[in-house]
Amino acid sequence: MSTAYNPETVELAAQKYWDDARSFEVSEDAGKEKYYCLTMFPYPSGKLHMGHVRVFTINDVIARYHRLLGKHVLQPMGWDAFGMPAENAAIKRGIPPAKWTYSNIEDMRGQFKRLGYAYDWTREITTCRPEYYRWEQWLFTKMFEKGLVYRKNSIVNWDPVDQTVLANEQVIDGRGWRSDALVERREIPQWFMKITDYADELLHELDHLPGWPDSVKTMQRNWIGRSEGVELSFDVVAEDDRLTVYTTRPDTLMGVTYVAVAAEHPLATKAAAADPAIAAFIEQCKQTDAQEATLETMEKKGMALGISAIHPLSGEEVPLWVANFVLMSYGTGAVMAVPGHDARDWEFAKKHKLAIKQVIAPTDGSAIDVEEAAYLEHGVLVNSGSYDGLDFDGAFNAIADFFEKNGRGSRKVNYRLRDWGVSRQRYWGTPIPIIYCDDCDAVAVPEDQLPVVLPEDVEVKGTGSPLKDMPEFVNVACPQCGKDARRETDTFDTFVESSWYFARYACPDSDGAMLDDRAHYWTPVDQYTGGVEHAILHLLYSRFFQRVMRDQGLTDVSEPFTNLLTQGMVLKDGAKMSKAKGNTVDPADLIKKYGADTVRLFMMFAAPPEQALEWSDDGVQGSFRFLKRFWTAVVEHANDGAVVDLDVAALNDAQKELRRKTHQTIEKISDDIGRRHSFNTAVAASMELLNTINKLSDNSDAGRGVRHEALEAVVIMLSPMVPHICHALWRELGHETASIDQSWPQVDQRALELDLIEMVVQVNGKLRARISVAVDAATDAIEAQALADENVLRFTDGKEIRKVIVVPGKLVSIVV
Repeated sequence: MSTAYNPETVELAAQKYWDDARSFEVSEDAGKEKYYCLTMFPYPSGKLHMGHVRVFTINDVIARYHRLLGKHVLQPMGWDAFGMPAENAAIKRGIPPAKWTYSNIEDMRGQFKRLGYAYDWTREITTCRPEYYRWEQWLFTKMFEKGLVYRKNSIVNWDPVDQTVLANEQVIDGRGWRSDALVERREIPQWFMKITDYADELLHELDHLPGWPDSVKTMQRNWIGRSEGVELSFDVVAEDDRLTVYTTRPDTLMGVTYVAVAAEHPLATKAAAADPAIAAFIEQCKQTDAQEATLETMEKKGMALGISAIHPLSGEEVPLWVANFVLMSYGTGAVMAVPGHDARDWEFAKKHKLAIKQVIAPTDGSAIDVEEAAYLEHGVLVNSGSYDGLDFDGAFNAIADFFEKNGRGSRKVNYRLRDWGVSRQRYWGTPIPIIYCDDCDAVAVPEDQLPVVLPEDVEVKGTGSPLKDMPEFVNVACPQCGKDARRETDTFDTFVESSWYFARYACPDSDGAMLDDRAHYWTPVDQYTGGVEHAILHLLYSRFFQRVMRDQGLTDVSEPFTNLLTQGMVLKDGAKMSKAKGNTVDPADLIKKYGADTVRLFMMFAAPPEQALEWSDDGVQGSFRFLKRFWTAVVEHANDGAVVDLDVAALNDAQKELRRKTHQTIEKISDDIGRRHSFNTAVAASMELLNTINKLSDNSDAGRGVRHEALEAVVIMLSPMVPHICHALWRELGHETASIDQSWPQVDQRALELDLIEMVVQVNGKLRARISVAVDAATDAIEAQALADENVLRFTDGKEIRKVIVVPGKLVSIVV
């Protein structure tokens, strides 16, 4: 073989071999240990970026490693194909979203293949294909039958120009991200899935996911947000209906000095009808987006409604206010305000000159001033009548007992988690399978009429959904009574498609069921890899969907992902790569210049997977130089001819040392990749071993034998990271079979055993020599060898030796 390393030639040859051999296609085999290794599937934007390359390379390394361990590995790929970017591209280019999407998929598939990922492409799924979304429509109808989905009016962010609902993250400074129009909070009918029915299980089972990062589990716990509190009611002056609030701090009840309600609350609406100023304020509130992060940071505004509530314990009147930080979609749309012991309530009270009352004192008796700041800790009750002196638990129970006894309230477990609103007033998504009939109300589309196919040859103008203007889509007969009816024109939130795709990979061609027996073999996913930005919604919705499928009898698996790895971002000049910042690097350009293996190697070597990776052109060039050295070392060794069988009993010290280093490296890299996912240290250890190999200048049969063993080990251990060059070099080392079909190298414990060990010799506490002694040398022999060392004699000659201390395996200390 030529000693010149040509990445393109090497990589295309390896990829052709894998394609011809169908190396990565797998079917179910009950006699083998399965390993399902999956990356969060990409949106088909058209071009891979470096963030893609990093996450997909990480997962490919894990998949290839487990294959070398002898496991039956499934690593599929597909496309999360619905969503707003396709609609925006369609508007900009004047083409249907489907055409843009399918073209991008073709381009990205080629880019993935050029990187050499070990995907089973026979299982490819595309979520905008009817054969895929048919089954989520089917599951929705089953959830409809069970009462797990429902329709209700909900407050949304409405863009009056684009005539569509905006996600919270699409609202920027109160304006639509695309139209720049002022966003309104509007109430419209939406479909919801009852994820809250599974809240307790979703929370509890986080404790049984040892393979997930603690940080992700904490984020999910906080999002689910289980709290124990008391729901209680206030009478309202001149009103028949009581005002209900929920609090986790009933111990502060006597500190309530006002009650705040949401802009959409019936009491606010009633007050607005009689007061134009209140009506104007409520309209202003509706211009604010409804995301919690905004509510936390925005200025707290409000207006007095001119009516009062009656405090349920003291009987005193407390004023009612409408406030912009209270949402109808959270809790009851009303909050009892305790400014002395809540920071937000304190801020609002100070601004509007409302009373602030202390009802909690520190347990240590120290003085506080709630006029200066709210006191937030638990303590003992003061200024609370008969409850004075009680601690938090005592007051909680006493006050809860009072309300339950009087029928004015009760203990209640609440969740921050809300039911999942899945309706989107957009075109490019899965049609919601509901038909509206004037007589029968909402009717699920019958199974024999599924899928409800989304028309694909559609012009998108950017103002509302074009489906509304397609009578051939909208007008249908009611499945129950046969009368004229109308089809739902909303589509599913795209999180629906990504909440079950992992299970469909097991049986992508199943035409008779959402999942079949193949899913029992492959699921759950053994290793799932993706960005930490998906730690909450995608992972939580997937856990919910898995349980819905379980309860529908489709699977017996409750948790979809056994192990989770969340990788860090790719940065350049300290910032996340983005077109807007002009700091992107095109993977295609790098592959053309250096080859896919160089790009893969840099991604694995530059940083641990869970940390951010800082881009470095020098680092890429360094990776390329290493691969050239690696290539040269193997080729030159192979060019010297065949090697004889290694006789490990006949090795000299230098040969034993290289063999020891080889098996120490196997032991380290096995742990680095298999347990720690520390790919950067695995690459470093391989580089170090190659350096040791190159230093052994020994062309004897035994010397070439230990070098051959070491090179074989490096080739196999680096093959998950740089599979193309290792495919070629494995053949160069004389093997007919491919490197991907080998076994991971095993540690020979005998090779790790030492004949000699190095010991430090100190004279009066200062290092004077290093000596090599037999592992089983007696203390007297070690002492004699140390005293006879030439350098030690320079410091002991002619002096009285008072003491010699031998610490076995470590040092000899001589005192003169």
